[in-house]
Amino acid sequence: MAQNNPNQGIIIQNTANNQQQQVQQEQTTPYVESIKISANLIKSFEDISKIVSNLEVFSYQLNQDNLILFKVESRDLQKKPFLFFVFSFYKDYIEIQYSIAVDASKKLRRITIIKNFLSVLSLISNCYEINLKELFQHLDSIIDDLLSSLSQSYSTLFNNYDSIFNQYKELKLINNDLAISNKNLAATTGQLTQKNKELSEKLKDLETYSDESLMVMIEEWIESHDNTIDINEFAKSYKIIPPRVEQILNKMVSLGYLELKE
Repeated sequence: MAQNNPNQGIIIQNTANNQQQQVQQEQTTPYVESIKISANLIKSFEDISKIVSNLEVFSYQLNQDNLILFKVESRDLQKKPFLFFVFSFYKDYIEIQYSIAVDASKKLRRITIIKNFLSVLSLISNCYEINLKELFQHLDSIIDDLLSSLSQSYSTLFNNYDSIFNQYKELKLINNDLAISNKNLAATTGQLTQKNKELSEKLKDLETYSDESLMVMIEEWIESHDNTIDINEFAKSYKIIPPRVEQILNKMVSLGYLELKE
């Protein structure tokens, strides 16, 4: 019968996939813990329901012999509750149930749940007489467990933070000093730029000879060069453009200071 089944290979493959999915699901499925605390119901479950009905983050179910307050924090791919917690209120005790993800911190999860429970308990304190000794014992155990695991890592973390914060303060001071220095340098640069501009103008004035000065210079040149002048050589020697030299020579001729020889 099995040999005549045309889908046998597919069925085997699906079975293998199902087994693999089942193993993966078992590895990721959260597990549930519970706490029971002795208590004595003073009022009715109906009274409690009227109070918790105003808590939008919770859902509740009122039964004949109990009231269940719960919150589904997340669901799996099959829409089943994954992370959740349930507070079940009975006449003579309260039960706290909650799920813990496999890869999550159990200690942080427990302290989170007990915090939510205390918040609810504070609202219905006039409806229950709770066994404080048991509650405090659970609190002491959960807090002690949490602190013992965090003490060393917290100390290391705090020391690292303290060291980094000190470095930050030092860098901030250095940054402030650099900002002030940069501001002073900017002011100094502005002053030097202005000074350089003034010196450049003075140098330009010094390099620009007046007509009278050029006339004297040309006369001295001619006297020392056998009454001759090479315009290009003279201009190069005194860093003057040749047309400027020609201009002064023409002026000197027109004024009668020089005569041109044929």
